Amino acid sequence: MTRRRLGFWQRFAVGLVKPVIAAWTRRTWRGMEHLRGDGGIIIVANHISHADPLVCAHFIYEAGRWPQFLGKASVFRVPVAGWILRRCQQIPVDRGSVDAVKSLDALVAALSRGGTVVIYPEGTITRHPQLWPMKGKTGTARLALTTGAPVIPIAMWGPEKIFDPRTNRFGLRPNIPVTVDAGPPIDLSRWIGSTPTKATLEEMTDAIMLRLRDQLAEIRGGTPPPLWQRPPRPAIRPRRAEGGVA
Repeated sequence: MTRRRLGFWQRFAVGLVKPVIAAWTRRTWRGMEHLRGDGGIIIVANHISHADPLVCAHFIYEAGRWPQFLGKASVFRVPVAGWILRRCQQIPVDRGSVDAVKSLDALVAALSRGGTVVIYPEGTITRHPQLWPMKGKTGTARLALTTGAPVIPIAMWGPEKIFDPRTNRFGLRPNIPVTVDAGPPIDLSRWIGSTPTKATLEEMTDAIMLRLRDQLAEIRGGTPPPLWQRPPRPAIRPRRAEGGVA
């Protein structure tokens, strides 16, 4: 969708958000040419801060596309805000429920219309102490197999200075330096036509996340670590009944 086709609420969101994020950041943008052209694309991005969707959306908008983010369904249930998000063509997903299938259908439909779908494959802000990418979830791989749409990686560094999830601190000064780097489509050709088995989807997902990790390393420097796996949650021990044995 080009900016000439934006509806009222989309223009309202741009007018509200763009001046703020433009004043808040000093931007280094790379690879915008990979977003140009017609046809639906899947954008995958690393997730390091609650601020990075705004930074990513600004980049995509200036590339001439309208970003459609896949977001938690709970956000869409917030009064007023959720209503506006839907009018701005954002897509809710209720993970772990039967409604998740509806989200996949909405994504497929958006791509068939030439849309720009933005997914955070990790499903949440990274828990790595240095904000390197974690292992991803397989939804992006499934969508790529279903639609054949190109998967464009976007690596970001700097939004954590706007809001750092490790300290919950905001950076309120203007001109915070942020870098957004879009790469060419990830080569997933070896899996074209494959049955979406668990093994296939996990292999594709690892390829996507490794590409994002290496692209991030080019921005921030240093040697990237292996994809981080969040430790499993400890089992909840049953409470002892008062005055007896549980």
